[in-house]
Amino acid sequence: MGLFNFLTKEIAIDLGTANTLIIHNDKVIVDEPSIVAFDKTTNKVIAIGRQAMQMEGKTHDNIRTVRPLKDGVIADFSAAEHMLRGMIKMINKDKSWFFPSLRMVICIPSGITEVEKRAVRDSAEIAGAKEVYLVHEPMAAAIGIGIDVEEPMGNMIIDIGGGTTEIAVIALSGIVSDQSIRVAGNIFDSDIIHYIRRQHNIMIGDRTAEKIKFAVGSALPELQDPPPDVAVHGRDLMTGTPKQITVSYTEIAHCLDKSISKIEEAILKALEITPPELSADIYQTGIYLTGGGAMLRGLDKRISSKTKLPVHIADDPLRAVVRGTGIALKNIGNFTFLMK
Repeated sequence: MGLFNFLTKEIAIDLGTANTLIIHNDKVIVDEPSIVAFDKTTNKVIAIGRQAMQMEGKTHDNIRTVRPLKDGVIADFSAAEHMLRGMIKMINKDKSWFFPSLRMVICIPSGITEVEKRAVRDSAEIAGAKEVYLVHEPMAAAIGIGIDVEEPMGNMIIDIGGGTTEIAVIALSGIVSDQSIRVAGNIFDSDIIHYIRRQHNIMIGDRTAEKIKFAVGSALPELQDPPPDVAVHGRDLMTGTPKQITVSYTEIAHCLDKSISKIEEAILKALEITPPELSADIYQTGIYLTGGGAMLRGLDKRISSKTKLPVHIADDPLRAVVRGTGIALKNIGNFTFLMK
């Protein structure tokens, strides 16, 4: 195919609930929130990604914002197709007159059904893909952090994204045991919203909850290097007027406790069903944390104390999955775990 390589554009996509990342020519070209803004009257796309995110929660009757993915899978087929098409155009800015055929590798949750798989593939094909390959998120994360997945050595990966937490034990190019639960970044945001409403009688939006999570989010009520309290603005439910309160990391640690406990239960379940030879490997190698949730303060220490295993946070955990998807793209002929 050498002579016609220029006719095919190869891209790797981490199609996430919260963010979508695209790699082309070994570079992350697109890193945008997974959100689309539509004009309600004409149903035309007004904005995609960061621009649409700025509109969320602030729209009038003629504009609606849509998050096409929910819990790691496509919830709105049409919006997902528009989002993918718009993000692919971001790569092709300088050559808008020339549309090469696209070869895509897209990562998907390990607990995905055949119907959900079909929806991802169909969305990619409608957005312009001629060839679509799928790779499971934990496998892509393992490759992205430099693990040789083809070796007969067990490695446990925990990828905490926006919609799902993927837990998998990987060996010999396959997932041996796994757990996929729908408790992740979005549930943390929801926990914060309910806590602020219940405890402080203040209504806040998703974006404010996410800011609180970044500023003072914690998995432990006691940290060695605690972040300063953060000012939170919202609507007072008693008076209806805007109000400011301050929130500490200990409050957030208490409100996230139940959700983090569910992740811990899933990790223990995955360890329970792991073959003993691989358990011995994991005792040596430990657990690897990737995804945006890996950056929650104290989470590695909490999981380590629960499992009695060493826990390593990946370098740049947000991009581990897309980096691995990019490596899988370059090794399409060699990696047997890619699904066509």
